[in-house]
Amino acid sequence: MRDWTKEELIQEINENKLSVVYFYTPMCGTCQVAKRMLDVTKELFPHLTFGMLDVNYIQDLAMKWEIESVPCLMIFNNGEMKEKIYAFRSVEYLYGLFKEHDGMSVN
Repeated sequence: MRDWTKEELIQEINENKLSVVYFYTPMCGTCQVAKRMLDVTKELFPHLTFGMLDVNYIQDLAMKWEIESVPCLMIFNNGEMKEKIYAFRSVEYLYGLFKEHDGMSVN
């Protein structure tokens, strides 16, 4: 999963049908565990767009989207936030979440 810039984030969520965005901070231990779960799960959805951002560099968007803590995962569909989660729980949980949203995406 590649780190996006703020500009890439805005472009991706507005251009792609379904985008999964992972927000983190570098010193967060829980974020490292969450990223490993995401890396495993995203391999099962090669057609979805995945990106990640350090919230330290997008504080204005973090306030706008009311990101309360990290790790945070947001799912956007056609530029609109559809889901925001903080508890990643398990790979199985993430798989079900992505499958649910993948089935609802508008082509």
